[in-house]
Amino acid sequence: MGKEKLVLKDKTEITLETGASLDSLGAVFDSRGRMLAAWEKMTEDNLSEVQIKDANGATVGRFTDLVLVSETSTVDRGGKVHTSFHVREKNDIEKRLDAVENSQEMVMGAIGDLGAVTSALAEAQEKQEGGEEVG
Repeated sequence: MGKEKLVLKDKTEITLETGASLDSLGAVFDSRGRMLAAWEKMTEDNLSEVQIKDANGATVGRFTDLVLVSETSTVDRGGKVHTSFHVREKNDIEKRLDAVENSQEMVMGAIGDLGAVTSALAEAQEKQEGGEEVG
């Protein structure tokens, strides 16, 4: 019987154990290294667009703006790592803060562009006043 998969924004797929839910996405890894590789993929960017696909590859859930709250792992006698990734959707305050930060980045970029244009205009004016050819 096939298992569901968590598909992150960068297309990383993590096989889930049955009965997984957002607040406890269970997965089993062959080694600590493989678990660590999956955990390192749980970035803010990769959690910004997430899908859950069933055993047939059909999308059964789409989520945006998730946050990794915690991760819990245990290692069994055979060396397999049983991990629960605890995620949740961002709350309204976190979404508003993201919007403010994005707006601030745009404003800072515009200020930088305005500074470059102002400098170029001042330089052109200095050359013109100094009798140099502007072109």
